[in-house]
Order: sequence, then structure tokens, then C-alpha cells
Amino acid sequence: MLVFDHVSKRYPNGYEALSDVSFTVEAGAFVFLTGPSGAGKSTLLKMINGVERSSRGQVHVAGQNISRLPARKIPGLRQGIGVVFQNHQLLFDRRVYDNVALPLFIAGMKPAEIGRRVRAALSKVGLTGREGDWPETLSGGEQQRVGIARAVVHRPPILLADEPTGNLDPDLSREIMSLFLQFSQLGVTVLIATHDLELVESMPARRLQLQDGRIRAE
Repeated sequence: MLVFDHVSKRYPNGYEALSDVSFTVEAGAFVFLTGPSGAGKSTLLKMINGVERSSRGQVHVAGQNISRLPARKIPGLRQGIGVVFQNHQLLFDRRVYDNVALPLFIAGMKPAEIGRRVRAALSKVGLTGREGDWPETLSGGEQQRVGIARAVVHRPPILLADEPTGNLDPDLSREIMSLFLQFSQLGVTVLIATHDLELVESMPARRLQLQDGRIRAE
């Protein structure tokens, strides 16, 4: 599902965020990406999503060599990838329904199908019946659940999360991670960047450790 083949990323200012990174993630795998701040975790996730391109090496996503993918095809790539952020990035001037439905609106899906998918996604994250709520009335954990529902509403085969529990207490963090594990058990490939080693060690998952832009341990 995901293949990094001797991938490096050097920015115009000379900073090398990733250096000769190689690994493979099989479909349906649940993988933690760990390492200190500045290790290259976010850059690696952005390369999977086509936000960043490799300077050297090849990145394959679902059988596509995206290192050579034309820019016009990047939006199509992203339709198969769900992304969850640390600060959830909800639109506070829209209700929960509209936040979760946003990717489907953009894709031009019919209203009836949008409604069905939004309700199903909210059910999966334990927010059944909350589609009419405003984000500001939700707790931090509930807001993150809305962000996860939005990421999976279009049923992507790949789910990326960048420090998804960074703003949550330990109990909420475990609840959110259990949701990701459930999606993996349904066949979704899940890759989570986190610095919470205690949480990582409590979960039955593969771990890739980055340091100074290199894979140091697995």
C-alpha cells in the first residue's frame, strides 16, 4: 500500500528533512511513526499526501509512483487518503454535519448519499445524533472525533494522522487511538505520527522511529 524507496527530501535552503528513508506498509496495517520534534514525521506524511515531493528516491501509494505523478492528478490521489490533524481544523461557523460532509460536497456527491455517509461516519466515532451541533459546543475529544469522521466519510483506504492526540488528556488519547485501531481492523491502512511513547507502547502496532530524518529503529 505504501512504499518509500531510498527517499530524501531537501528544501531549497539546504535543510534535509528526510534522508535515504526506506520502508513498506502493507494494506490494512496499523503503524506508528515516532521521533522527536523535527525528526521528519510531518514531512513524511505530507509526501504520502502529495503535499511535498521527494528530492531523491521514489514514493509509491496504492501502486502509484507519486514521485512522478503530474500535479493535475494529485487531487485524485488525495481522494483516497483521509487526514486527521492535531488541531482538527474544524469550521466553527458550520455545524457538525457540514464539517463532516465537506469532502463529499467538494466531490459533487448527491445530497441523499451525503446524508447517509455523514450519519454513518458520525456513528463510527460515537457521535450519533450530533450532526446539528455547533463545534464550539463540543469537548476537545468530541471535536477530534468530528475531524476523524470527516477524514473517513469518503471511505479512503489510507488514513494519516499527525499528532492526533497532542491536545488531549491520556484517557481521551486512548479513546481516539482505539478508533484508529478499529478502522485498521476494517482494512484501512493507518499511519499515525506521534511523540506519545507511553501511548504507543500500550498499543499492538508496528512502530517506525525517525531521528534526524532517518529511520533509526523499527
